[in-house]
Amino acid sequence: MDVVIGIDTGTTATKGVATGPRGEVRALTSVHYPLSVPGPGRAELDPEQLTAAAVKALVDVATECRDNGDRVIAIGLSGFLHALVPMSAGSQPLGPLITWADGRSAEQCERIVAEGRAKTLQARTGTPVHPMSPLTKLAWWAENDAETLRGTPRWGGVKELIVAALTDAPFQVDLSIASGTGLYDIHSRKWDDEALEIAGVRANQLAEVVPTTTTLRLRSDIASAAGLDKDVPLVIGAADGPLANLGVGATPPGVAAVSLGTSGALRTVVDRPTTDAAGRLFCYALTEDRWVIGGAVNNAGSVVRWAGEAFAAGFERPGSEGEDADERDAALLEEAAAVEAGSEGLLCLPYLLGERAPWWRSGMRGAYLGLRREHTRPHLVRAAVEGVCQQLALVRDSFEAEGSSLTEIRATGGAAASELWIQTLASAMDLPVSVADTPEGTALGACLLARHALGELPDLGEAAALVPISRHTQPQPADAALYSKLRPLVEKSALAVLDVVAELDRIAPEPLPGTEKAVKS
Repeated sequence: MDVVIGIDTGTTATKGVATGPRGEVRALTSVHYPLSVPGPGRAELDPEQLTAAAVKALVDVATECRDNGDRVIAIGLSGFLHALVPMSAGSQPLGPLITWADGRSAEQCERIVAEGRAKTLQARTGTPVHPMSPLTKLAWWAENDAETLRGTPRWGGVKELIVAALTDAPFQVDLSIASGTGLYDIHSRKWDDEALEIAGVRANQLAEVVPTTTTLRLRSDIASAAGLDKDVPLVIGAADGPLANLGVGATPPGVAAVSLGTSGALRTVVDRPTTDAAGRLFCYALTEDRWVIGGAVNNAGSVVRWAGEAFAAGFERPGSEGEDADERDAALLEEAAAVEAGSEGLLCLPYLLGERAPWWRSGMRGAYLGLRREHTRPHLVRAAVEGVCQQLALVRDSFEAEGSSLTEIRATGGAAASELWIQTLASAMDLPVSVADTPEGTALGACLLARHALGELPDLGEAAALVPISRHTQPQPADAALYSKLRPLVEKSALAVLDVVAELDRIAPEPLPGTEKAVKS
């Protein structure tokens, strides 16, 4: 079978998948690495580990394809948005890669908002002014280490890093990743002058922006290691969010994709770049004539992983000896499923890594409200799941406010395997939720976009027919009504505690030297 390989570089793992002409999965691998949290508000990755993971994922999947007798005809790339890494003139990393979850630029972000520049910047760039964005990360650098900022030959992100590792191509980035930097005018298709001035960088320090269908060639040593012909085209691809829509078939009008990985997002496809007047939705490219609008939340599956570390560590359950973190998460979710919707009056603001959509306010922190003596660990876990799903429903409400009605949700990501997650999402959204057969929707999207670049899938709208659905979940009417009543309380309480959180941040002690943590996937 002729197959295409998709390589998806994520926050805690790089996924590799090979798919056939109908989207059928022929090979699958995952390479994990730790997320480093070396100080308050910081979230970094080792770029050498990222590039090594991309090479290993490619080699492993290509080897399995060869063992299956399949022929690799193309490779497509996906990468997560909003990363920033200093690079040499030869595109080698000069420091850690700063991820979307890094919040150290909160002060610079607040200043841009206070100056009244945020809304117009978002209208041009499609990216909300938030500590996640490379725009504000660079503004932090400009204020804290201007000499390094100016003297660094190149500034890139995940895609620039992976392209440099796999190819001998010039310094390039795809339109999709560029559209999520906060530095790129998505309407005039150039690096934005005002954004560059705020960031303190020159356009020649940033990559050349190319279409997401641009084809490159693997370095000969990489091709040899993977056992691939050196002429196999590598399609530069797009960002993980837009590709997730493609990979789950959420391309028709009214159909939205929800990603439930470490973080989460709700997105739907439109035919031109557009932004909403309230500034609650982002706009990122899939191709030059297909864009996604939506909102991302910082916390999804990571909340249950945290709950396992905080509430279950050291507690032995029958048969739990030797279980790994995934098995512990599944056990926690099974416990939580026995609790009624609403968690008996317990409300969770699950902002462990701050929060993004729909408010794009820096400095948000997590909380439990309504806690009583009778609440137990299952209540705490269920309330956390409900908190994430309610946050995504608030993004859906922003769609409705703009007159964009949704009729169906298609879910992807590791948490989509959980019945509790999907049922809670369906009821919070009050919409049917479908789950694709493959959990690696983003990597599948990279494969489909590569086929589109080869001319094998001329209309990306046909992707919906190529994605098999494993299960459909309908909202529970009583639960949907309850979540609808609770949702205004989420927004009210989240915004009401901002002042308290800000004061806590001012008086909280800094971590002691040597207490930095590595957050594993």
